[in-house]
Amino acid sequence: MIQRIASPRRIASPRLGCDLPDGVLAVRAAEGDEDSFAVLVQRHSRSLLALAHGMLGNPQDAEEAVQDAFVSAWRRLPEYRHSAEFSTWMYRITINRCLTMRRRRRLPPLPLDTVAEPATGDARSQPARSAEQDATTEALSRALAELDAGQRICWILRELQGLPYNEIAHVTRTSEQTVRGRLFRARRSLQEAMGPWR
Repeated sequence: MIQRIASPRRIASPRLGCDLPDGVLAVRAAEGDEDSFAVLVQRHSRSLLALAHGMLGNPQDAEEAVQDAFVSAWRRLPEYRHSAEFSTWMYRITINRCLTMRRRRRLPPLPLDTVAEPATGDARSQPARSAEQDATTEALSRALAELDAGQRICWILRELQGLPYNEIAHVTRTSEQTVRGRLFRARRSLQEAMGPWR
């Protein structure tokens, strides 16, 4: 995904395993160790891509946003203070990048097909069920698009990414009470919008 992050000096370090905690890897990366940063990229790319895809609606924009977020993180590693988890810091950078892309491109809401449906046999053998699932997904996408950005971000982080309230508060730079309020309003709006599909 990331062709070339920057051109820091490569530090001769012992072969890194995936068993090192993010904090240690971030310290090494801040000192210029590309291998440590590569482990962080590999470790967090999938969840950040899912987040960006949920916010932007298509894989190409999501990949661009995550790549830009990692480039920004590489450059800003000396600013990372370890007061939050590295993943929380990356969520914040990625969300900011996605919001910037949406503003610049005025991206319309696109279908929400980032949430994988559980496999229940061959969809071609059940055309009515497949059509109903497509219509439900489209309705959910429209309902999410009508939420304000704060509610949508909190909902994606909680329901799609599974983040706890305190991490969502840290990512969004709000209080847990604000996060809970936004989630309450988002869930109520989505429940009303999806009423006919139950």
